[in-house]
Amino acid sequence: MKTKITIVLLLLCFTYSSYAQSLKPYNLSFPKLADRWDEAMPLGNGMLGVLIWEKNNKLRLSLDRADLWDERKALDMSKLTFKWVEEQVHKNNYAAVQKIGDEPYDNSPYPTKLPAAAMEFDISKLGKVVSNVLDIETALNTVKFENGTVFNCYIHAAQQQGYFSLENLKSIAILPNLIVHNYANDLIEKGDNSHAGEGLQKLGYAKGTVTHTPNSIRYHQPTYQGHYYEVLVQWKKLAKGKVIGSWTISSDKIATLPIISATAKEPTGWATHAKWWKDFWAKSNISVPDQLIQKQYYLEMYKLGCVARKGAPAITLQAVWTADNGSLPPWKGDFHNDLNTQLSYWPTYTANHLAEGATFTDWLWKIREKNLTYTKQYFGVEGLNVPGVITLNGDPMGGWIQYSLSPTLSAWTSQHFYWQWKYSMDDVFLKTRAYPYIHESATYLENITRLKDGKRTLPLSSSPEYNDNSINAWFLNWTNFDLSLAKFLFKAAAEVSKANGKMEENKHWLAILNELPDYEINETGFTIAPGFNLTGSHRHMSQYMAIYPLDLLDVNQEKDKAIIDNSLKRLEEIGTRAWCGYSFSWMASLYARAYQADKAVKQLEIFASNFCSPNSFHLNGDQKGGQYSGFTYRPFTLEGNFAFAQGVQELLLQSRSGYLQVFPAVPQSWATVSFNNLRAEGAFLISGRKENGVPTKVKVYAEKAGVLRIKLPFKTFVLKDLPAGSVKMGVDGIAEVNLKKQQTITFENGYE
Repeated sequence: MKTKITIVLLLLCFTYSSYAQSLKPYNLSFPKLADRWDEAMPLGNGMLGVLIWEKNNKLRLSLDRADLWDERKALDMSKLTFKWVEEQVHKNNYAAVQKIGDEPYDNSPYPTKLPAAAMEFDISKLGKVVSNVLDIETALNTVKFENGTVFNCYIHAAQQQGYFSLENLKSIAILPNLIVHNYANDLIEKGDNSHAGEGLQKLGYAKGTVTHTPNSIRYHQPTYQGHYYEVLVQWKKLAKGKVIGSWTISSDKIATLPIISATAKEPTGWATHAKWWKDFWAKSNISVPDQLIQKQYYLEMYKLGCVARKGAPAITLQAVWTADNGSLPPWKGDFHNDLNTQLSYWPTYTANHLAEGATFTDWLWKIREKNLTYTKQYFGVEGLNVPGVITLNGDPMGGWIQYSLSPTLSAWTSQHFYWQWKYSMDDVFLKTRAYPYIHESATYLENITRLKDGKRTLPLSSSPEYNDNSINAWFLNWTNFDLSLAKFLFKAAAEVSKANGKMEENKHWLAILNELPDYEINETGFTIAPGFNLTGSHRHMSQYMAIYPLDLLDVNQEKDKAIIDNSLKRLEEIGTRAWCGYSFSWMASLYARAYQADKAVKQLEIFASNFCSPNSFHLNGDQKGGQYSGFTYRPFTLEGNFAFAQGVQELLLQSRSGYLQVFPAVPQSWATVSFNNLRAEGAFLISGRKENGVPTKVKVYAEKAGVLRIKLPFKTFVLKDLPAGSVKMGVDGIAEVNLKKQQTITFENGYE
C-alpha cells in the first residue's frame, strides 16, 4: 500500500539517546526570532551556511556559500618588493609604500567574500513566535508559532543542500520568496558599525535574473569576468498543511537539486546528516562546573562543526555566515593569517578533531604554489612565505603591509602542519605535507635573514598591530613576535628533518637556530622590540607568542617562569581597555600556561559574558557598554570563539615541550571536572576525572606506539593494565612509559 505522506523532514520523528540530553542545556533557545543577522541561528556544513532571523515581519534565511568570492586584484604586487619597502623606511618615505600597498585595500571593494541571497517567509498571520531552538546535537533549528505552525531547518552535514519544512499551516499557504542582494542597484542599506565598508552595488555586477516556476525559484547572478553563481530553491506542498523544501547554491555552474519525492524512503537524507553530527560529538567531551563556560564551549564546538569540512575552504573571518546588511562583510570576509586563521584552528587538535583541523592545512597546501611565486616576487628569495591578508585562491590583498605582507607568517602557518603531525604521528602526512612545507618555510626565512657578527637579523620586523599602519610599525631589530616565530620554525624544521631521516638537515637547522639572538626581555618581561616596552593596552598578544601558542618557554623552568610572570604582571598593569574579544580568549591560554587557573577562568567568563552576541558569535567589542574594553563596536569574526574553546581545553590538558600534563590549571573551586578523549601530542587520547576536589583517574589510549611522558595530577598512583616497574618517574614528576599501538593504561590516584 502506498505510504501516506508524513514527511516532515523525518527529523520530527527521530528519538535520541541519553547523550542528546547531555547537550540539551547548551542549545540556543529563545522566545522569539532575532532581529539582527549577527544574532541569528547559525547553521552550516563548511561550504553552505544559513542565518535564521526576522526582518520586516518575515522569517529570513540569509544564504551563504564559502567559496563565493570576487577575486579581482586591487593590489599590484609588481610595484612592491620587500627590498624597496626597506629602502623607503630608511628614507622616511613611507607614504609611497602606503599608496601602493595599503590604499588599494581601502579604496577598492574587491577582492572580497560575497553574500549569496536570502529566503523569506511571510509569518505575519502565524501569531507570535513562542519557541526558537537550535538543537546543537543535530544542527536543527525549530521555530514554533502561536497558531501551532512549526518551522524546521537544517543544512545537510555531508551534502550541499539545505532543507526546510513548515507544518500545521492550517489553511494558510506560506511559500518561500527569494530576496536578491543589491549588487546592481543604487540602494544603500544602513550599516551596522561593523567595519562593513562599501555597499555591494560598488562591485558593479550586472543585474541577476530570477526565474519562478510553481514550485521553485532560480536566481542567476553574474559576478565578474564571466563568473557567476546560482541559488535554487524548491518546495512541495503536502497533505495536512505541510510544506517541505530544499535549497542549494552553486558557483560557476548550474544549480541542481534532487527532486523532492513524497514516496522516497528518506527524501531528506536526515539519517546520514544526524550520523555525521553524532560522530562529531563522539570525538571528545568535557564537563566543568562553570555553566557559562561549559555552554559557551559547546557552542564553539558546534560552530566548528558548522564551518570546517573536508573539501571546503579554510575558515575565513566569518566563514559561512557573511553579513546580511547590504554591504561587504567586515574586513571583506578574507583570510587573515596574522592571527585569525591560526586561532580559528587552535581547538581542533586537543579536541580530537584533526579532520576539521586539516581543512586549514589542506587549503594552505592548495595555495602553496601561489605562495611560492609570491615569495620569489616580493621577497626575492627561494622558499615559502604566506601573505597575512589573502584571497580564497591565495593572492595577497595588501592593507597595512607590515602584517599583510609580514616576513614571518609562514612560520605561524607551519605550526599547524607541525601540530597535525605531532597530534596524529601520521608518517605519510610527515613526509608529504609537514616536512616539505616546514622545510620550504625555513629555507625562505634563512634566505631573507642576514648574518652579521654570527647573529641573524631581519631587514624589517613588525609586531601585529603595534603602531597600526605608521612607519613606526616597522622595527629595525627583531620584534619578539618575529623572533619567536623564527625560533619555532627552525626548531620545527630540525625536528621534522630528523623524523624524516635527514640528519644533515637536522644539524643545519639547529645551527641556524643557534644564530638567532636571545629574546628581548627586561623587568617587564617580553618587550615588543629592543628599546620598546609595552606602554599601553593592546589587543594582539604578539610579543608573548613564545609562551603560547609556540610553547618555547616552560613555567616549570626558573628562568622562563620569571619571564612569564613579569610579562603577565605587565599586562595586568596596563589593563584591557584596548582589547578585543579574542584578546581575552588568548589570555586564558597564556594564564593557563602559567598555572594561574583562576585568572584564566576569569578571562573566559569575560569573553562569554561581554564579547558575544546572544547566539554566541564573537562581536569583537564589549557589548556591555565598555565594562572591560573601550571597543564597543560589533563586527563579527570567529577567531575569538575558537580561541575560547582552546582556552578551556588548556585548563584540562596541555601538550608541553616533550611531555603532557593533566589538569594543569583547574581552579580549586572546581570540585568535579572531567574530560574524555582529548588528544595530546604523540597521538595519545587522554581522559581524566576530578571528584570532590581530588583528581581520581587518568586514562591514556595510545593511537600509535610511542613513549608517553605525562605529568599526572597526583603524586602517587596505582597503575592499571601494566606490571609494576613499567613506569619510570623522573625528578621533575614526569612519568615515562613505553606504549604499544592501541594500548590503554589507567593511572588511579594512590591517595598518599
